[in-house]
Amino acid sequence: MIDRGLFLTVQAIGRQLAAMPHDLYLLRLIHRATKRPFPGERLWTASQLTHATAVRFLRIRNREGCDIYILPYAEDRNAGYILVDLDDADQTVIDRMRANGHDPCVVLQTSLGHLQAWIRISTSPLQPAAATAAGKHLAHTYGGDLASTDWRHLGKAGRFHQSKAATRLPGGWAPWVKVVYACAGVAHNADVLLRATTELPLLIGPATAGSPPSGIGSAPEDVPTPPTSARAVELYQHWMKRWHIEERFPQPDWSIVDLWVARQLWSQGMAATQIQAILRLASPHFPRRHGDPDDYLRRTVARAAFPAPGRAVCLSHAEAPADCASSNSTGGR
Repeated sequence: MIDRGLFLTVQAIGRQLAAMPHDLYLLRLIHRATKRPFPGERLWTASQLTHATAVRFLRIRNREGCDIYILPYAEDRNAGYILVDLDDADQTVIDRMRANGHDPCVVLQTSLGHLQAWIRISTSPLQPAAATAAGKHLAHTYGGDLASTDWRHLGKAGRFHQSKAATRLPGGWAPWVKVVYACAGVAHNADVLLRATTELPLLIGPATAGSPPSGIGSAPEDVPTPPTSARAVELYQHWMKRWHIEERFPQPDWSIVDLWVARQLWSQGMAATQIQAILRLASPHFPRRHGDPDDYLRRTVARAAFPAPGRAVCLSHAEAPADCASSNSTGGR
């Protein structure tokens, strides 16, 4: 007897992957209720991901409450695909993308009024900073989610249930992630977009290689040139002023501020070694009372590689980051 649901899911994944061809894909399963990743994160080829056995396994995990995320994988770089996460979107947004030469290769409807568009802007891997800058530019242009613009952001896989409670259909049913459009190709104005975003935003510095997602591979062996003391202080103070740290917190826990700064720099594609150097040179009164400063810096940067448990570091005076009550310090403020 033919399993029609399995057949449709294999077909949808096949359409999505055919429109975003690549050698390897990173697959991640996140349990909606607990926010915890399913153990055993691994890399897949397109043929492995479209095999009935693999799809059957993913459908079972999906029914158990796991959302299925996917990303073309290129180690410590972006594979050339940019995700634009669009809330309150309709077909006019996609039409504007095409009119501007930013035509997507894949469009997914994750729930009513919510689209995800994958735009291929390069056939060769991109440096993290360039990919993040391109993602931010596209999100600004089309009203996308600015929190989903980093170079390694994963998108939903087609034809699995979207388990988020807010997206539930009448009767409590979870909607399918639908493959609305899929056609392989590079965006027509990709070259123009890349030229416009080759430089990082103000104060971030030159493009550097970041680290791959947690659990996959290791950091690159080439160590970037460390920043000067003046440059490190300039960067650190820039974010302190932008977040109004001294006005909002009379006695800041500097380990938390270090984490916020590290997370911000990491999201821009800066290498772990450079972030550690900036914290060492610019964090107020460092090393304070840390018994092992080097270990503290390694742990802070490692923690920064994971998404914040909630909203990312805020940019307004009134809002506080989701992790403002937790500290990464074991040796004092």
